[in-house]
Amino acid sequence: MTILAIFDLDKTLIANDSDYNWGVFLGRHGYVDAAHYQAQNEYFYEQYAKGTLDIFAYSEFVFKVLADTPMATLLQWREQFMQEMILPLIQPQAMALVRKHMDIGHHCVLVSATNEFVIEPIARHFGFEHIIGTTPEQINGQFTGKVAGTPSFQAGKIARLEQWLATQNLSWDTVKGSFFYSDSINDLPLLEHATFPVVCNPDAHLREIARTRCWPILELFSNELNHTNN
Repeated sequence: MTILAIFDLDKTLIANDSDYNWGVFLGRHGYVDAAHYQAQNEYFYEQYAKGTLDIFAYSEFVFKVLADTPMATLLQWREQFMQEMILPLIQPQAMALVRKHMDIGHHCVLVSATNEFVIEPIARHFGFEHIIGTTPEQINGQFTGKVAGTPSFQAGKIARLEQWLATQNLSWDTVKGSFFYSDSINDLPLLEHATFPVVCNPDAHLREIARTRCWPILELFSNELNHTNN
């Protein structure tokens, strides 16, 4: 039977937030108004950290630059972003964690609230075939600025996984078990849904919940990889 290994991305497999850093990158190179974009980026990131983010308002803000920019230019920016901002964040122990599950034969899925345009090359670098993120709507190969379908955020991650399972002729009832790795309180619904929840570099709120429930805590970006239950 199938076993799932599900991974969040930001601050779980990479030691920062790709969505936030995408905004930093755009401002640094003058692709957006740096002061305005950074202020909005900070505002939404604070909401995210508190677990109160309005994902549709945030997506409307982030997707505007996608809608306003030709696809060829966006692809050039994304490659530059990958080289400058993401590859330096990828550490061998994170790669090894994903590879361990792949080598065992688990179905590995990256599930992130960050939009699929930004996360796709990062996911491919880790070796993921199956990638779920918040989907920016496209018409005739150009982004519209709107969200397509259900955002991959909070309980929406469960909904999006259920849709993906259906495409694999699977369901939660037909998989033997599921691992889920995440750092964020926003992922509590999916952590509770998984057979084997593992909190990975957790925020303070999630760390306390993990201790209360005796969930494993993985400090992936400490000097030594350690797996604790305290």
